[in-house]
Amino acid sequence: MIGAGYFFKYLKFPSLDFWPLADKFIYYVLMPSLLLYKLSTAKIDLSHTINLVFSAMLSIILVLAVLVVLNFIFKFENRAFTSIVQGGIRFNSYVLLAFVDTVYGDQGLVLAAIVMAFVIPFINIICISVFAIYTRNDKFSPLSFFKTIIKNPLIGACVIGGAINASGFHLPLVVIKSLAMLGSAGLPMGLLSVGVGLELRYLKHAKKELFVATAMKLLFFPIIIYGVGILLGLSGMSLSVAVVFGAMPTAVSGYILARELGGDVSLMASIITLQTIACMGTLFLIVPFL
Repeated sequence: MIGAGYFFKYLKFPSLDFWPLADKFIYYVLMPSLLLYKLSTAKIDLSHTINLVFSAMLSIILVLAVLVVLNFIFKFENRAFTSIVQGGIRFNSYVLLAFVDTVYGDQGLVLAAIVMAFVIPFINIICISVFAIYTRNDKFSPLSFFKTIIKNPLIGACVIGGAINASGFHLPLVVIKSLAMLGSAGLPMGLLSVGVGLELRYLKHAKKELFVATAMKLLFFPIIIYGVGILLGLSGMSLSVAVVFGAMPTAVSGYILARELGGDVSLMASIITLQTIACMGTLFLIVPFL
């Protein structure tokens, strides 16, 4: 599906203007509908999800700590280091949801959605803090960050869906069916959007920064989160979802943040593209052991 998205982009089909608008529709309508539907109707076991969320957050902190140590060793340029951090700890929500839904079904998708609800704000706080430290950029304000989190439709859908589930309230059947139909289009459209966002031309600028970010995200992160998950008592599907979360490529939104806050934009584009392509191979190596 990702390859098909890139092919459509290459053909300029249906048009160059279509995909940015489609991406906006996916982000604000299709994916939130999917998350709202799944979380509001799922059977959620909080005893498993709490440790899963803690495993993800602790692993992110450990990976960040290793990246800081590597920065002292290799002395990356500051703007480049902000992109390396984003490449090392961010994850692509579309790929994550599509993958766990395909491999683990509804239960896996719900676990992934709960992790997303907590981890997305956490990662954004870390990334913006890194920009503030390493680029001394004054564009950030706590108020603007808070507004960004509040306006994030994926987080909003997770919170609302979880609240409906916890309250015991049942949505009307017509609403549930409508959300289900919209949500069913979210995963394939999201993967097509990921393919459209690939920028192969940037890969010619490959350098050690690109290698470090990719190795940390696709190889080191899954190992770290597996170990942390075992220590926190994860097993079965919870542990599998945790490892898959750790093995996801970085998020396309990292490019936008790099552009807005003065990061290395071309390096960020290279990291996004290489990780998205490479994860198709690393996931095949990881999943059989889960």
